[in-house]
Amino acid sequence: MLKVIALTLLALTAFAANSVLCRFALGENAIDAGSFTAMRLLAGALTLWAILMLRTKGDRSPVKGGWLAGGMLFVYAVSFSYAYVTLDTATGALILFGAVQITMIILSLFLGHKLHLSEWVGASVAFGGFVYLVLPGIHTPSIRGFILMAIAGIAWGIYTLEGRDSTTPLRDTAYNFYRTIPFTLLFILLAIGLTNIQISFIGVVLAVFSGGVTSGIGYAIWYTALVDLSPTQAAVVQLAVPVLAALGGVVFLSEEIGLRLILSTLFVLGGILIVISGRYFFVLKGRNG
Repeated sequence: MLKVIALTLLALTAFAANSVLCRFALGENAIDAGSFTAMRLLAGALTLWAILMLRTKGDRSPVKGGWLAGGMLFVYAVSFSYAYVTLDTATGALILFGAVQITMIILSLFLGHKLHLSEWVGASVAFGGFVYLVLPGIHTPSIRGFILMAIAGIAWGIYTLEGRDSTTPLRDTAYNFYRTIPFTLLFILLAIGLTNIQISFIGVVLAVFSGGVTSGIGYAIWYTALVDLSPTQAAVVQLAVPVLAALGGVVFLSEEIGLRLILSTLFVLGGILIVISGRYFFVLKGRNG
């Protein structure tokens, strides 16, 4: 149980870091969205390849991962970057993680997973706390930004569900990143002619760190944690990411922490606790009754 909590917290911290890195890079005009995306995906693939080679020492095990997961990873990364060009952080986060939660819960219901009452209650409490955090700062989003971030959320929800049966999370994540390379190369060719390329040293550093560490390694950790999480749990716990990102702003950007942040944090974490503890309560009840 403690191992699952630790892995999940590490993964969610990496997700929050990705949002901070992307917003900082684009907000400071250190790099354009297309270049950030391409470097992020290629850096992730290269980092995971190096780690895999060191760990397996030439192991020729069957290829892992899947083209659906790789495709969804690419769609998520591209949509995520371009959406943040026109959306502020709070609005983008609400659309992204709202879409993730809705996608995962609907698909899990469609696939036959039944939600306990505690999961419904916990999901509602956590989502309500998240909305309470970002709603006061929401501006009417652009149609383009809304659609792109919703697509990113749907893609990430599918990518997460694809990883639930992973038995080799590092290898699966690595091959998922490898499968984004053909899409990324085609994307680069199209982006050169359709967008204004803007690259700086700090922009490259942020994109590479986002791809290699907080994406590549972070996603491998997430796939490891998913083995012990139900689809609903996986969907709901990701609502903690915006809270972690807000706390990161307090620590690293000297932003003030207010009563709203404290209350929303309690709601989100309380909802997550209800979802996770509720599952084990029903399991124990079933065994005893």
